[in-house]
Amino acid sequence: MSSPSAENLPAVNKTVRGFAVASLVANVGIVVTGGAVRLTASGLGCPEWPLCTPDSLTTTPEMGIHGIIEFGNRTLTFVLAAVAFAMVFSIWKIRAERRDLFKLSVALLAGIPAQALLGGITVWTGLNPWIVGGHFIVSMVLIVLATILVNRAWLSPRQVASANGPLATRTLRPLLGALGVLSALSVLLGVVVTGSGPHAGDHGAARNGFDPDLVTRLHVVPVYLLVFALVVALYLVYRHATDGRLRSSLLLLTVVVLIQAAIGYTQHFLHLPIVLVGLHMLGASLLTAAAAHVVFTGFSRQVPGQDDGASAAAASRTDVRR
Repeated sequence: MSSPSAENLPAVNKTVRGFAVASLVANVGIVVTGGAVRLTASGLGCPEWPLCTPDSLTTTPEMGIHGIIEFGNRTLTFVLAAVAFAMVFSIWKIRAERRDLFKLSVALLAGIPAQALLGGITVWTGLNPWIVGGHFIVSMVLIVLATILVNRAWLSPRQVASANGPLATRTLRPLLGALGVLSALSVLLGVVVTGSGPHAGDHGAARNGFDPDLVTRLHVVPVYLLVFALVVALYLVYRHATDGRLRSSLLLLTVVVLIQAAIGYTQHFLHLPIVLVGLHMLGASLLTAAAAHVVFTGFSRQVPGQDDGASAAAASRTDVRR
């Protein structure tokens, strides 16, 4: 199948790109507000779903601040849905030419009712830690999709039509894949640690039964390996004439990992103050986005940034090194 010519592809306007960024921000934001619900023990502030109480869609004065916090987080789902619908509508006229953006937009939109239903199941099960963890993991998947959407929204028509090789060399590609896997493992084990800790979302909610110290020690293993892999990757990209876009993405991931690790250690030794736990949840979202950005930049044949002749020349130099 031949690649489309740049002349037949429409340019993506600022509105589409703005909604792509808004999609990423909104998906990160809903994780943070969901964390606030759990950390304030407001997870059952609305004890029913989809209603808040058996007789009311909204919170009632008798439910106090916990009801307000939980219902407020539910309301933000409509903001996320509005952004997702706006993204789909913004790309509608060019959906045939930019099927990549359209499919990603639809996937993000479809994730919202799926997340809402999963959120309802967490309420029905009294905040079962495994269901709560699954709710968080789906959010991470949506953040990955939103990160790819942002990257692809910044492609020029020539870049969409291009058939350049990936920026990462054959030597570097397995290492970038390892960075993605180790980032995912760090987040997944972090979910298990959270499920064993004190912040259950409600004072009567169950925990997963694991020893918190043991799972915390297991959690740091992929983190250590992630740091080591980052050091090796940075050495390789600076030792050789690698594309600047790949170097920048690795530097961004390195900064996020170091900050996230510092917050993680601090919250552990300070016995999990809710502010630091909330920042750690934000950090997990940013880590997921940064890792997805690195993998996309290294493996994709279409990366925003340098264009036209400069991009083709860089691809040719990369092919020679291979």
